[in-house]
Amino acid sequence: MQINATYTSLVAVGDSFTEGMSDRLPDGTYRGWADLLAARMAAVQPGFRYANLAVRGKLIGQIAAEQADAAAALKPDVVTLVGGLNDTLRPQCDMGRVRALLDEAVEKLAPACKRLVLMRSPGRQGPVLERFRPRMEELFAHLDTLAARHGALVVDLYGAPVLGDQRLWDVDRLHLTAEGHRRVAEAVWQTLGYAAEEDWRAPLPAAVRQGWAGRRVADVRFAREHLVPWIGRRLTGRSSGDGRHGAQFDAARGTGFWVSPAEGDAPGPVTGWRRV
Repeated sequence: MQINATYTSLVAVGDSFTEGMSDRLPDGTYRGWADLLAARMAAVQPGFRYANLAVRGKLIGQIAAEQADAAAALKPDVVTLVGGLNDTLRPQCDMGRVRALLDEAVEKLAPACKRLVLMRSPGRQGPVLERFRPRMEELFAHLDTLAARHGALVVDLYGAPVLGDQRLWDVDRLHLTAEGHRRVAEAVWQTLGYAAEEDWRAPLPAAVRQGWAGRRVADVRFAREHLVPWIGRRLTGRSSGDGRHGAQFDAARGTGFWVSPAEGDAPGPVTGWRRV
């Protein structure tokens, strides 16, 4: 069922999941599900505008304080908000405060757009998910409450078993691969009411179990390249997002800005973006 086939603008706010890690391009930048979704929306809507304000490592309080106002000021047709999961992964987490800050962000964004999209984030299968599952599910239950209160849409990625498949997660075990981001883009596309182009929930082919030696090599690489630096940042109070700003955020002015397809107003595949 089509909810609206004429969305003219999209703003994405959140953390690394929305920034696009780990869907890395050859130039070192990231192109995640939000960028893929924007390109598809622009291909069918002349004059489409897009802004991605998401920054890796951000907690929900930072998203509410640093991104929500900038997103609301742009008055877009669609806003996607994904946040709070970084909070739930911290050793000490006040879920009451997380819920209140999520309320704050939604209350800023919902009146400023035509359609607010929230998400139940996917969870990689394994011991980390099991440890933090109660917090995550408490967060997702609150998202459902907020969606009902504000008329927002909810994309249930958490309920899709395929997105828990370890093959859709990068070596850091925290971020989706390019294929994972592509499936998320399709999920949001369909939730917004566009015609389905594929079954994003379709399972992957049967996996060939990796041998013991291969698993140990992967574990050592993960610990050296990702786990140890992550622990170091936690111990020193640093974040991977320190000093970073969203792709379409003007730090000097403290405002977001639009980009539009470089080809102009003609519909069709997007090969690049230009600042409006």
